[in-house]
Amino acid sequence: MSGVRTLVVWCPDWPVVAAGFDGTTVPVAVLFANRVVACSAAARAEGVKRGLRRREAQSRCPEVVVLERDPARDARAFEPAVAAVEALTPGVEILRPGMCALPTLGPSRYFGGDEALAHKVAQQVEPFAPDARAGIADGPFAATLAARRGLLVDPGQSPAFLAPFPVSALLGAVDRPELVDLLRRLGLRTLGALAALPATDVLARFGTEGALAHRLARGLDERPVAARVPPPDLAVAHEIDPPADRVDTAAFAAKALADRLDRELTERGLACTRIVIEAETEHGETLSRVWRHEGPLTPAAMAERMRWQLDGWLNGSAGVGQPTAGLTLLRLIPDEVVSGGGRQNGFWGGAAESDERAGRALARVQGMLGPDAVTTAVITGARSPAEQVGRVPWGEPRAEPRSGRTTTAERPAWPGRVPAPAPAIVPPVPLQAEVVDADGHPVAVTGRGLLPAEPRRVSVEGDRWADIEVWAGPWPIDERWWDPPAHRRRARFQLVTSTGAAYLAVLEGRRWWIEAIYD
Repeated sequence: MSGVRTLVVWCPDWPVVAAGFDGTTVPVAVLFANRVVACSAAARAEGVKRGLRRREAQSRCPEVVVLERDPARDARAFEPAVAAVEALTPGVEILRPGMCALPTLGPSRYFGGDEALAHKVAQQVEPFAPDARAGIADGPFAATLAARRGLLVDPGQSPAFLAPFPVSALLGAVDRPELVDLLRRLGLRTLGALAALPATDVLARFGTEGALAHRLARGLDERPVAARVPPPDLAVAHEIDPPADRVDTAAFAAKALADRLDRELTERGLACTRIVIEAETEHGETLSRVWRHEGPLTPAAMAERMRWQLDGWLNGSAGVGQPTAGLTLLRLIPDEVVSGGGRQNGFWGGAAESDERAGRALARVQGMLGPDAVTTAVITGARSPAEQVGRVPWGEPRAEPRSGRTTTAERPAWPGRVPAPAPAIVPPVPLQAEVVDADGHPVAVTGRGLLPAEPRRVSVEGDRWADIEVWAGPWPIDERWWDPPAHRRRARFQLVTSTGAAYLAVLEGRRWWIEAIYD
């Protein structure tokens, strides 16, 4: 049985378009955790691509405009485009900002066939995304790949269409990126090779995620027939008094709704894969939007999508689905549920009850103060200790975006990066220091990275001098040579004094600083 006939609208480089840039003339790169997650056509022409680090992207295209990823902005800007598609036919589902889907059975007959429907939908979206493409195939997964090529796949031909695609096309459709890497290492290079395997063997070897990947490779629906419409009593609602006309006020109620719905589903052994977000206003207006997710929606994921949608309604373009009064009611409806598979903790233990309580408390703070009010550390690529740790909002993935490397030991060494071990203390502001040779002259480093004299004594923040017993270095670096205002030349040293103190020192512009302290 083939998948449901589906049309997918894809807006290329949507984070760039949502930020208000013309991607054809201005090179733009959107970053998350110091890696490029989207870029414009002009940036790609200069060699910028997804997965590059900020430094590499800027070295390939010095004039590139760097933006931080903002899913709320992307969702807010996408709302008018979805409203335009919904003017043609109901049942539009948002897969993510910049991509939406709809079943074609009824609309295709009304507009005179799949080709006419795709052309009509593309025309509706063109004012908001000039490069928007529409694709039709059996099932959302095949339709998504067809949309990226602007193709219409004939009914029943989705397996043949999918067969040549690499297994990396499954990234984003399955929740385990490591599964894709495992399939590749086992010699299953294409979706056709995966689809040729017996379904029972794939399930036994790779589990439910493997079975899902196998179904997708065969051109079937993302979820088996077990997916069902939930009973109506699972819908949750919250009255807002006084009416809310600000996103943060409504989002706080949305977070509570998401938690309530998750508890209701968990008690029944269910998980939600598609939700309907509804809102009512003082003037009796009813707003509704459907969001679909490739896997079960967590409370954080539901609250996040509700916040994006509320932002699109309240702060979107005037006259395009924007309410004329404050919101008085929010409703969250599970539109499609599957059996909840539960969560298996790791072999060495998992999240304890105290961890879950802390997570709920942090999520509550985010609901009151915003997602950026609570952050957690993530390791990023850089040379100095202060630059090697970035911060992401609590609840977002902490792992560094994948680039084929999975461990710290496998990451490439940055030129000029100080070797292990890492220092224990990194002051928020580097400490002033003086380093002199045996004659009391300041130690310098030549342009070739050589030392005219060895460091013998060090003073930190004007404190008394200490003898240097062991030192290592220098590790010279020459950063951003293509950008004169930001050009920096530095050399780092590891210094161990007779008092037992150990420092990571840096020399820049004939001045010494202590960047970090070893424990």
